[in-house]
Amino acid sequence: MIDLISDTATRPSPEMRRAMAEAPVGDEQLREDPTVNRLQEMVAELTGKEAALFLPSGTMCNAIGIKVHTNPGDKIVLERWAHPYTSEAGGPGLLAGVMTALIEGERGVFTPEQVEEAVQPQGGFHSAPATLLCLENTHNRGGGKVWPLETFQAVAETAHRLGMKVHLDGARLLNAVVASGIPAKVWSQYVDTVWIDLSKGLGCPIGAVLAGDRETMERARRYKHMFGGAMRQAGIIAAAGVYALEHNVERLAEDHANAKLLAAGLSEIPGIAINPAEVETNIVFFDVSGTGRSPQELYHGLIERGVRMGSPTATRWRAVTHLDVSRADIERAVEVMEAVVTGRG
Repeated sequence: MIDLISDTATRPSPEMRRAMAEAPVGDEQLREDPTVNRLQEMVAELTGKEAALFLPSGTMCNAIGIKVHTNPGDKIVLERWAHPYTSEAGGPGLLAGVMTALIEGERGVFTPEQVEEAVQPQGGFHSAPATLLCLENTHNRGGGKVWPLETFQAVAETAHRLGMKVHLDGARLLNAVVASGIPAKVWSQYVDTVWIDLSKGLGCPIGAVLAGDRETMERARRYKHMFGGAMRQAGIIAAAGVYALEHNVERLAEDHANAKLLAAGLSEIPGIAINPAEVETNIVFFDVSGTGRSPQELYHGLIERGVRMGSPTATRWRAVTHLDVSRADIERAVEVMEAVVTGRG
């Protein structure tokens, strides 16, 4: 199966599995696991932060990132299609007790003026205080959009001026780093907490790492335990992250090139609406409503021919490239899509 449903479809390579099997381990809750400690130090160095915390998932990184910066009844500001709002099962409301103020961005990107508008009125006991701005880079539902650095800096500085903290969902931050050439430290210097996912383009089976100042990470450790994220001999899975950071970062450029190739190929198929110029990293969004075939027809037609992408229930589809998909796989996926759309194959 050529699986383009998500970059979470990646499987650990034999080399990564070997690193996991041979990893030295200890009690992670007691901070005695050397491999976990090494991974945390690597991410702290990568992001330019004082400390980092290994967690089971990116969703937990967001949950804790929101919790450490807010009090129940506060308001957080985030883009309309941000992951904590669309895809985390109401976690911010349940776990942090916060309200949300939404900004309508352009492919996930918004302006300082929109931040100011979202937090008004600020002050007085009638309105919830806006205490946290959440950013996402790259932006998933924005089609893997990389923030312009100047805009990113401006919105973060606006939030800080308004008395807010800034949390960066960096699930695909390293995709943004590779695509833009801007180091993770540069992006991270404008935010108070940041995390990177290990189980997407980096190819690990599990895990994410949250980073920030030392005091914030100490408080985060308490919530890690409270939310059920504390582990024991976690070096076995942390070793995958160590391996990925040493071997799988620069190769993300291959995924970006394959995504551009996919977008170009899909644009030649009758009825598929896509703007290849919008593909910056490894995520490709396109519309299949003009093909004359139902999403279910297309989806199952692809599956029968060994390709998985999109959805059987929606016309706006997503395809995501990753290390388990080669250039030849992309070429094959385009051929199969054309055959299914046209009925010629």
